[in-house]
Amino acid sequence: MKQKKALRDDPRYRVANREALIGAGLVLLNFIMWFGFAYGLGSKPVEEYQYIWGMPAWFFYSCIVTTISIITLVVLAVVFLFKEVPLDEEGDEQ
Repeated sequence: MKQKKALRDDPRYRVANREALIGAGLVLLNFIMWFGFAYGLGSKPVEEYQYIWGMPAWFFYSCIVTTISIITLVVLAVVFLFKEVPLDEEGDEQ
């Protein structure tokens, strides 16, 4: 029982949980952007589509712009929000 409490109090778990929530938020944002552009702009009749670089606007925004945006946000999150934590046990001297 004491071992479980020690694991819960380990600051590495708080960091890991925070980073997991950030990752889940980015996945949710990716889906919302993709779905919004794909079904928001793509729900018109084909004759009314606008084209960007030869692609339908809904495809360009949902697949190209969203992917580039999410990759940029992931890089920024890793650089500015994620922390490096030691993976060895505390007090484990080598």
